[in-house]
Amino acid sequence: MTISLMLACLWAVAANVLAILPSRDDHWTRAYWLIGVGIPLLGYVTYQNGPWIGLIVLFAGMSILRWPLRYLGAWVKRRTTG
Repeated sequence: MTISLMLACLWAVAANVLAILPSRDDHWTRAYWLIGVGIPLLGYVTYQNGPWIGLIVLFAGMSILRWPLRYLGAWVKRRTTG
C-alpha cells in the first residue's frame, strides 16, 4: 500500500471520528477542513496510483462528505435555473 493510500485511509478514519464528536456549527467547520485536506490528498492518490484508484477514493470521500455536496448541487441548480 502506498503512502498516499495510507493517508487517504487516515483521512477517512479522522472524518468518521470527527463526525461522532458533537459540534455547535453542525460540523461545517470540520467539513471545510476535511475538504481542504482531501482535495490535495486526492490529487496525490491519483498521481501515485492512477485515475481508477483516484476515482474510488473520490467516491469514498463523496460518500463521507455527502451533505456539502448536496448543498453544492442545490446551489448550482439555483444559479443555473434562476
